[in-house]
Amino acid sequence: MFGWAFGDPARAHESSYLDGLERAALGNARDTAEAKGVAVVPGSEVFTVLSADETLVELDNAPGKLVVRCTVHVEGPHAERLRAEGPMNG
Repeated sequence: MFGWAFGDPARAHESSYLDGLERAALGNARDTAEAKGVAVVPGSEVFTVLSADETLVELDNAPGKLVVRCTVHVEGPHAERLRAEGPMNG
């Protein structure tokens, strides 16, 4: 399952700023998991930072054009039936 956060690419070099975006993306993933009746497996989060200037992924519709994606594993009733959805599923 994925969570997302969007930010300012001019601040992509600031570690504390990216840490905040990672927390927001993880929170988004937890909210999505909760809405589906499952829970995030603690410690399973993996973060990917995408910037419009440094990727081949099309980010024209991403607010600010800096995207932090948090990928997590989930557990709970029917978790095995869930499939990740959203842009940039790769």
